[in-house]
Amino acid sequence: MNTDIANLEPQPLWKHFAELNSVPRPSKKEERVIKFMQDFGNSQGFETITDEVGNVIIRKPASPGMEDRQTVILQSHLDMVHQKNADTDFDFESQGIEMYIDGDWVKAKSTTLGADNGIGVATMMALLTRKDIAHPPLELLFTIDEETGMTGAQGLKGGLLKGSILLNLDTEDDRELTIGCAGGVDVTATGSYNEENIPFDFVGYKLNLTGLTGGHSGMDIHLGRGNANKLMNRLLYQATDKFNARVYSIDGGSLRNAIPRESFAEVAVPEAKAELFEAFLEKQTDILQAEYSLTDPNLQLQAEPIDLPSSGISYDFQNQLLRALYACPNGIYRMSPAIAGLVQTSNNLARVLVKDGTYSIQCLTRSSVDSEKLDLAQAIQSTFELAGASVTQKGAYPGWTPDPTSTIVATMTNLYKELFQEEPHVNACHAGLECGILGTNYPELEMISFGPTITGAHSPDEKVQISSVQKYWKFLLETLQRVPVR
Repeated sequence: MNTDIANLEPQPLWKHFAELNSVPRPSKKEERVIKFMQDFGNSQGFETITDEVGNVIIRKPASPGMEDRQTVILQSHLDMVHQKNADTDFDFESQGIEMYIDGDWVKAKSTTLGADNGIGVATMMALLTRKDIAHPPLELLFTIDEETGMTGAQGLKGGLLKGSILLNLDTEDDRELTIGCAGGVDVTATGSYNEENIPFDFVGYKLNLTGLTGGHSGMDIHLGRGNANKLMNRLLYQATDKFNARVYSIDGGSLRNAIPRESFAEVAVPEAKAELFEAFLEKQTDILQAEYSLTDPNLQLQAEPIDLPSSGISYDFQNQLLRALYACPNGIYRMSPAIAGLVQTSNNLARVLVKDGTYSIQCLTRSSVDSEKLDLAQAIQSTFELAGASVTQKGAYPGWTPDPTSTIVATMTNLYKELFQEEPHVNACHAGLECGILGTNYPELEMISFGPTITGAHSPDEKVQISSVQKYWKFLLETLQRVPVR
């Protein structure tokens, strides 16, 4: 356990965060962290149950004098996004996160930090261990697999939870009270292709597009950051047109919920055009660095000579694929006409893998309007079907419709103003929070989401602000004292 982190204030929260970050917890492989949480709940002597999909629920009775208050559900997810820099040697399935303090921030060494949503989980653990905190009856819901499908929330059955108010601890700006979110659907195009011999008078190159900023594919989609898959495709398309380039592999992006930061491609061009091709790449590097100087200042494009492969993508399919990727929508599709500044619908071209006769293209389509989400997903599906792909839409989850009139929203808005002498930002977000799904089986729940300031989520630049965690902890404890009677 990192003792420097564990000794930060509030100490109980940071101590549990350090403990949690020593447990590998990738999405869909949460067996170790589920057992960790089961053991923790049982060690504290509280009722601890695990449902059939792996969600853990721990119940803590009210502190003396607060037995008549409404039961509050606190909810966070156990899994974390696994992203690292390409040159970082790190095994997420066996190693704990390597953290360090940098001024007012906690960061990780070239990997994601897991503050999303580990700070929320650690908060709930701290509430379980503290005996000096006034609080109503608590149900602590630790869900699984939020980051790659929200299957924990989707699998939670009605009737298990008894609370009437749900506090989701997964918002990443301490000034915000989130009361609505987008839904999403995974769109995947797959297929196979014929390979053709590369002409003997060609030379091979590996293109490395790296250093992009990346980020959360929902919360950061409006920031105009470069998508490595789209930029690599732009280069390959032009190289095909100008130099008769032959592509024999593409490997870009990693996770659906992360804006792709890197893409790699292996290509071949006629030896007689090699110098022109290299000059073209230098010019394109300058162009891309100029276009993305503000959003992706570390963008790099490098070309290294490699041995000429024996075969590559057939020329006809190469043209079809590059055109389909070019046509695939990426980024903002529509802004909300009802809420100023809110992205309503978007798509992230998250993963492109083309190699050895097969290909896979993964997108995450989001919207706070289900009909528009499905319309955009169908447009993407049609684009890749025209190139002969087999396309599926899976893992759809609903959005969360805002209710600004709820009692908990009014209570926390007024409390925020009282504590911090400023108005909170009461808003909806363009990300998938579990509240929308949980509300389907618990429609009477009053729900709100808040949390400390976390930046760079879903990327190795992820960091959490120490002073913000202290502010958020104070806000939470005061909120628990203001919960109304039943």
